Amino acid sequence: MLDRRIKFRHIQCFVEIARARSLKQAAEKLFLTQPAISKTLKELEAIAGASLMTRSRSGVALTKEGEVFLHFAQMSLASLQQGLEGVEREARAEKVRLIIGALPSVAARILPDVAAEFTKLAPHAMLEIIPGPHGYMVDQLKSGAMDMVIGRLGQPGTMQGVSFTQIYTETVVFVVRPGHPMLARPDILELSKYQVIYPPPGSAILPLVEDFLIAHGVGEIPNRLETVSGAFARVYVPRTDAVWVISDGVVGNELAAGRLVKLPFDTRTTRGPVGLMTRPDMEKAPVHQLFNLAVTNVMDRMGD
Repeated sequence: MLDRRIKFRHIQCFVEIARARSLKQAAEKLFLTQPAISKTLKELEAIAGASLMTRSRSGVALTKEGEVFLHFAQMSLASLQQGLEGVEREARAEKVRLIIGALPSVAARILPDVAAEFTKLAPHAMLEIIPGPHGYMVDQLKSGAMDMVIGRLGQPGTMQGVSFTQIYTETVVFVVRPGHPMLARPDILELSKYQVIYPPPGSAILPLVEDFLIAHGVGEIPNRLETVSGAFARVYVPRTDAVWVISDGVVGNELAAGRLVKLPFDTRTTRGPVGLMTRPDMEKAPVHQLFNLAVTNVMDRMGD
Protein backbone atom coordinates (compact mmCIF):
# COMPACT_ATOMS: atom_id res chain seq x y z
CA MET A 1 0.00 0.00 0.00
CA LEU A 2 1.27 3.47 -0.84
CA ASP A 3 2.55 5.38 2.19
CA ARG A 4 0.14 8.28 2.60
CA ARG A 5 2.99 10.53 3.74
CA ILE A 6 4.33 10.61 0.19
CA LYS A 7 2.96 13.68 -1.61
CA PHE A 8 3.11 14.81 -5.21
CA ARG A 9 5.77 17.40 -4.31
CA HIS A 10 8.09 14.63 -3.09
CA ILE A 11 7.87 12.77 -6.42
CA GLN A 12 8.15 15.95 -8.50
CA CYS A 13 11.19 17.25 -6.60
CA PHE A 14 12.96 13.89 -6.67
CA VAL A 15 12.50 13.45 -10.45
CA GLU A 16 13.62 17.00 -11.19
CA ILE A 17 16.75 16.64 -9.03
CA ALA A 18 17.58 13.37 -10.80
CA ARG A 19 17.18 15.06 -14.19
CA ALA A 20 19.26 18.13 -13.29
CA ARG A 21 21.80 16.26 -11.13
CA SER A 22 21.77 19.44 -9.09
CA LEU A 23 19.71 20.67 -6.13
CA LYS A 24 20.22 24.28 -7.18
CA GLN A 25 19.08 23.80 -10.79
CA ALA A 26 16.11 21.67 -9.72
CA ALA A 27 15.07 24.32 -7.22
CA GLU A 28 15.23 27.01 -9.90
CA LYS A 29 13.17 24.88 -12.28
CA LEU A 30 10.47 24.37 -9.65
CA PHE A 31 10.62 27.96 -8.34
CA LEU A 32 11.72 26.78 -4.90
CA THR A 33 14.58 27.72 -2.63
CA GLN A 34 17.48 25.29 -2.33
CA PRO A 35 16.81 24.67 1.40
CA ALA A 36 13.16 23.88 0.60
CA ILE A 37 13.96 21.32 -2.08
CA SER A 38 16.68 19.78 0.11
CA LYS A 39 14.16 19.44 2.95
CA THR A 40 11.65 17.76 0.60
CA LEU A 41 14.26 15.22 -0.53
CA LYS A 42 15.18 14.44 3.10
CA GLU A 43 11.50 13.89 3.91
CA LEU A 44 11.17 11.44 1.01
CA GLU A 45 14.28 9.52 2.07
CA ALA A 46 12.96 9.31 5.61
CA ILE A 47 9.66 7.89 4.36
CA ALA A 48 11.45 5.44 2.04
CA GLY A 49 13.84 4.42 4.78
CA ALA A 50 16.79 4.59 2.41
CA SER A 51 19.24 7.06 0.94
CA LEU A 52 18.10 7.82 -2.60
CA MET A 53 20.82 10.30 -3.59
CA THR A 54 24.37 11.20 -2.62
CA ARG A 55 25.54 14.82 -2.62
CA SER A 56 29.03 16.01 -3.45
CA ARG A 57 30.74 19.08 -4.89
CA SER A 58 30.36 17.58 -8.38
CA GLY A 59 26.61 17.33 -7.98
CA VAL A 60 23.99 14.75 -7.07
CA ALA A 61 24.13 11.04 -7.90
CA LEU A 62 21.51 8.33 -7.50
CA THR A 63 22.06 5.40 -5.17
CA LYS A 64 20.93 1.92 -6.26
CA GLU A 65 17.72 2.47 -4.31
CA GLY A 66 17.33 5.84 -5.98
CA GLU A 67 17.67 4.32 -9.46
CA VAL A 68 14.86 1.86 -8.69
CA PHE A 69 12.65 4.58 -7.23
CA LEU A 70 13.30 6.94 -10.18
CA HIS A 71 11.95 4.42 -12.69
CA PHE A 72 8.58 4.20 -10.97
CA ALA A 73 8.48 7.89 -10.05
CA GLN A 74 8.83 8.84 -13.73
CA MET A 75 6.10 6.35 -14.68
CA SER A 76 3.81 7.87 -12.05
CA LEU A 77 4.33 11.41 -13.33
CA ALA A 78 3.80 10.29 -16.94
CA SER A 79 0.55 8.51 -16.05
CA LEU A 80 -0.68 11.56 -14.16
CA GLN A 81 0.13 13.78 -17.13
CA GLN A 82 -1.80 11.49 -19.47
CA GLY A 83 -4.76 11.58 -17.11
CA LEU A 84 -4.73 15.37 -16.99
CA GLU A 85 -4.54 15.55 -20.78
CA GLY A 86 -7.51 13.20 -21.00
CA VAL A 87 -9.51 15.40 -18.64
CA GLU A 88 -8.62 18.47 -20.68
CA ARG A 89 -9.78 16.78 -23.90
CA GLU A 90 -13.03 15.78 -22.25
CA ALA A 91 -13.53 19.37 -21.09
CA ARG A 92 -12.92 20.66 -24.61
CA ALA A 93 -15.11 17.89 -26.04
CA GLU A 94 -12.44 16.96 -28.55
CA LYS A 95 -13.19 14.03 -30.81
CA VAL A 96 -10.44 11.47 -30.33
CA ARG A 97 -10.65 8.72 -32.96
CA LEU A 98 -9.98 5.12 -31.93
CA ILE A 99 -9.74 2.57 -34.75
CA ILE A 100 -10.42 -1.04 -33.72
CA GLY A 101 -10.04 -4.08 -35.96
CA ALA A 102 -12.42 -6.90 -35.06
CA LEU A 103 -12.63 -10.52 -36.08
CA PRO A 104 -16.21 -11.41 -37.16
CA SER A 105 -16.72 -13.60 -34.08
CA VAL A 106 -15.77 -10.72 -31.80
CA ALA A 107 -17.94 -8.26 -33.70
CA ALA A 108 -20.92 -10.54 -33.16
CA ARG A 109 -20.22 -11.69 -29.61
CA ILE A 110 -18.84 -8.92 -27.40
CA LEU A 111 -18.19 -5.80 -29.46
CA PRO A 112 -21.74 -4.36 -29.33
CA ASP A 113 -21.60 -4.38 -25.52
CA VAL A 114 -18.00 -3.12 -25.50
CA ALA A 115 -18.92 -0.24 -27.82
CA ALA A 116 -21.84 0.74 -25.58
CA GLU A 117 -19.63 0.61 -22.48
CA PHE A 118 -16.87 2.59 -24.18
CA THR A 119 -19.38 5.28 -25.20
CA LYS A 120 -20.31 5.72 -21.53
CA LEU A 121 -16.66 5.95 -20.46
CA ALA A 122 -15.52 8.21 -23.33
CA PRO A 123 -18.58 9.99 -24.77
CA HIS A 124 -16.45 12.40 -26.79
CA ALA A 125 -14.33 9.71 -28.46
CA MET A 126 -15.10 8.54 -31.98
CA LEU A 127 -14.94 4.75 -32.31
CA GLU A 128 -14.34 3.20 -35.73
CA ILE A 129 -14.73 -0.58 -36.03
CA ILE A 130 -13.26 -2.36 -39.04
CA PRO A 131 -14.01 -6.09 -39.57
CA GLY A 132 -11.78 -8.36 -41.56
CA PRO A 133 -9.66 -11.52 -41.66
CA HIS A 134 -6.87 -12.05 -39.16
CA GLY A 135 -3.93 -11.52 -41.53
CA TYR A 136 -5.28 -8.25 -42.90
CA MET A 137 -6.02 -6.79 -39.47
CA VAL A 138 -2.64 -7.73 -38.01
CA ASP A 139 -0.91 -6.07 -40.99
CA GLN A 140 -3.01 -2.94 -40.47
CA LEU A 141 -2.13 -2.93 -36.77
CA LYS A 142 1.60 -3.24 -37.46
CA SER A 143 1.47 -0.41 -40.01
CA GLY A 144 -0.31 1.90 -37.55
CA ALA A 145 -3.54 2.06 -39.57
CA MET A 146 -5.37 0.47 -36.60
CA ASP A 147 -4.92 1.24 -32.92
CA MET A 148 -5.98 -2.16 -31.60
CA VAL A 149 -7.30 -5.48 -32.89
CA ILE A 150 -9.52 -7.99 -31.11
CA GLY A 151 -9.22 -11.46 -32.57
CA ARG A 152 -7.85 -14.96 -32.38
CA LEU A 153 -4.25 -15.67 -31.52
CA GLY A 154 -2.64 -16.38 -34.89
CA GLN A 155 0.27 -18.56 -35.90
CA PRO A 156 3.66 -17.53 -34.42
CA GLY A 157 4.90 -16.14 -37.73
CA THR A 158 1.99 -13.69 -37.99
CA MET A 159 2.23 -12.49 -34.40
CA GLN A 160 5.77 -11.14 -34.46
CA GLY A 161 5.81 -7.52 -33.32
CA VAL A 162 2.37 -7.81 -31.72
CA SER A 163 1.41 -7.92 -28.03
CA PHE A 164 -1.51 -10.25 -27.21
CA THR A 165 -3.66 -10.16 -24.06
CA GLN A 166 -6.20 -12.98 -23.80
CA ILE A 167 -9.85 -12.10 -23.17
CA TYR A 168 -11.69 -15.41 -23.64
CA THR A 169 -11.62 -18.60 -25.74
CA GLU A 170 -13.82 -19.81 -28.57
CA THR A 171 -14.31 -22.99 -30.61
CA VAL A 172 -14.88 -23.70 -34.30
CA VAL A 173 -18.28 -25.22 -35.08
CA PHE A 174 -20.01 -26.72 -38.14
CA VAL A 175 -23.50 -25.23 -38.56
CA VAL A 176 -26.37 -25.90 -40.97
CA ARG A 177 -30.00 -24.92 -41.50
CA PRO A 178 -32.73 -26.67 -39.47
CA GLY A 179 -33.81 -29.84 -41.27
CA HIS A 180 -30.45 -30.30 -43.01
CA PRO A 181 -29.86 -33.92 -44.19
CA MET A 182 -26.68 -34.24 -42.11
CA LEU A 183 -28.64 -33.71 -38.87
CA ALA A 184 -30.30 -37.09 -39.39
CA ARG A 185 -26.93 -38.76 -40.04
CA PRO A 186 -24.13 -36.57 -38.64
CA ASP A 187 -21.10 -38.28 -40.20
CA ILE A 188 -18.20 -35.89 -40.79
CA LEU A 189 -16.98 -38.09 -43.66
CA GLU A 190 -20.15 -37.05 -45.53
CA LEU A 191 -19.02 -33.43 -45.45
CA SER A 192 -17.50 -33.54 -48.93
CA LYS A 193 -20.95 -34.20 -50.43
CA TYR A 194 -22.05 -30.67 -49.56
CA GLN A 195 -20.93 -27.15 -50.27
CA VAL A 196 -18.79 -25.92 -47.37
CA ILE A 197 -18.40 -22.27 -46.40
CA TYR A 198 -14.74 -22.32 -45.49
CA PRO A 199 -12.31 -19.87 -43.82
CA PRO A 200 -10.15 -18.19 -46.48
CA PRO A 201 -6.34 -17.90 -46.45
CA GLY A 202 -5.22 -15.52 -43.73
CA SER A 203 -7.99 -16.54 -41.34
CA ALA A 204 -6.81 -17.37 -37.83
CA ILE A 205 -9.00 -20.49 -37.67
CA LEU A 206 -7.89 -21.93 -41.03
CA PRO A 207 -4.96 -24.02 -39.65
CA LEU A 208 -7.20 -25.34 -36.86
CA VAL A 209 -9.93 -26.34 -39.30
CA GLU A 210 -7.48 -28.06 -41.64
CA ASP A 211 -5.83 -29.97 -38.77
CA PHE A 212 -9.25 -31.02 -37.48
CA LEU A 213 -10.40 -32.33 -40.86
CA ILE A 214 -7.14 -34.20 -41.48
CA ALA A 215 -7.36 -35.80 -38.03
CA HIS A 216 -10.87 -37.06 -38.88
CA GLY A 217 -9.94 -38.43 -42.30
CA VAL A 218 -11.67 -35.74 -44.34
CA GLY A 219 -9.86 -35.08 -47.60
CA GLU A 220 -10.15 -32.20 -50.05
CA ILE A 221 -13.51 -30.39 -50.04
CA PRO A 222 -14.43 -30.15 -53.75
CA ASN A 223 -17.23 -27.60 -53.38
CA ARG A 224 -15.78 -24.89 -51.18
CA LEU A 225 -16.92 -21.29 -50.81
CA GLU A 226 -14.37 -19.16 -48.96
CA THR A 227 -15.49 -16.03 -47.10
CA VAL A 228 -15.31 -14.20 -43.78
CA SER A 229 -18.60 -12.44 -44.43
CA GLY A 230 -21.01 -13.37 -41.68
CA ALA A 231 -23.68 -11.17 -43.26
CA PHE A 232 -23.57 -13.29 -46.43
CA ALA A 233 -23.46 -16.68 -44.70
CA ARG A 234 -26.34 -15.86 -42.33
CA VAL A 235 -28.59 -15.39 -45.37
CA TYR A 236 -27.08 -18.10 -47.59
CA VAL A 237 -26.89 -21.05 -45.17
CA PRO A 238 -30.61 -21.10 -44.16
CA ARG A 239 -31.55 -21.17 -47.87
CA THR A 240 -29.22 -23.99 -48.93
CA ASP A 241 -27.65 -27.24 -47.81
CA ALA A 242 -24.29 -25.55 -47.28
CA VAL A 243 -22.26 -26.34 -44.14
CA TRP A 244 -20.70 -23.30 -42.49
CA VAL A 245 -17.40 -23.77 -40.68
CA ILE A 246 -17.07 -20.81 -38.32
CA SER A 247 -16.16 -19.71 -34.79
CA ASP A 248 -19.01 -20.21 -32.35
CA GLY A 249 -19.01 -16.54 -31.39
CA VAL A 250 -20.16 -15.54 -34.88
CA VAL A 251 -23.31 -17.66 -34.78
CA GLY A 252 -24.18 -17.61 -31.09
CA ASN A 253 -27.37 -15.60 -31.61
CA GLU A 254 -28.49 -17.73 -34.57
CA LEU A 255 -27.93 -20.97 -32.63
CA ALA A 256 -29.81 -19.66 -29.60
CA ALA A 257 -32.75 -18.58 -31.78
CA GLY A 258 -32.81 -21.86 -33.72
CA ARG A 259 -32.14 -20.22 -37.07
CA LEU A 260 -29.03 -22.39 -37.40
CA VAL A 261 -28.15 -25.76 -35.88
CA LYS A 262 -24.74 -27.04 -34.80
CA LEU A 263 -23.67 -30.44 -36.13
CA PRO A 264 -22.72 -32.69 -33.17
CA PHE A 265 -18.99 -32.94 -33.95
CA ASP A 266 -16.49 -32.82 -31.10
CA THR A 267 -14.45 -29.76 -32.05
CA ARG A 268 -12.77 -29.10 -28.70
CA THR A 269 -9.34 -29.36 -30.32
CA THR A 270 -10.11 -26.15 -32.25
CA ARG A 271 -10.56 -24.11 -29.07
CA GLY A 272 -8.26 -21.11 -29.01
CA PRO A 273 -7.73 -17.78 -27.27
CA VAL A 274 -9.28 -14.51 -28.38
CA GLY A 275 -7.58 -11.37 -27.15
CA LEU A 276 -6.60 -7.76 -27.54
CA MET A 277 -3.66 -7.09 -29.87
CA THR A 278 -1.55 -3.95 -29.72
CA ARG A 279 1.84 -2.73 -30.87
CA PRO A 280 4.42 -3.02 -28.06
CA ASP A 281 5.89 0.38 -28.95
CA MET A 282 2.51 2.15 -29.03
CA GLU A 283 2.10 4.96 -26.52
CA LYS A 284 -0.86 4.09 -24.30
CA ALA A 285 -3.14 7.12 -24.55
CA PRO A 286 -6.08 7.59 -22.13
CA VAL A 287 -8.54 6.55 -24.86
CA HIS A 288 -6.74 3.20 -25.22
CA GLN A 289 -6.93 2.63 -21.47
CA LEU A 290 -10.64 3.46 -21.47
CA PHE A 291 -11.26 0.93 -24.23
CA ASN A 292 -9.36 -1.71 -22.22
CA LEU A 293 -11.56 -0.85 -19.24
CA ALA A 294 -14.69 -1.21 -21.38
CA VAL A 295 -13.60 -4.70 -22.46
CA THR A 296 -12.84 -5.68 -18.86
CA ASN A 297 -16.20 -4.41 -17.60
CA VAL A 298 -18.13 -6.30 -20.28
CA MET A 299 -16.27 -9.56 -19.70
CA ASP A 300 -16.81 -9.23 -15.94
CA ARG A 301 -20.56 -8.90 -16.51
CA MET A 302 -20.55 -11.88 -18.87
CA GLY A 303 -18.73 -13.96 -16.26
CA ASP A 304 -16.01 -14.97 -18.77
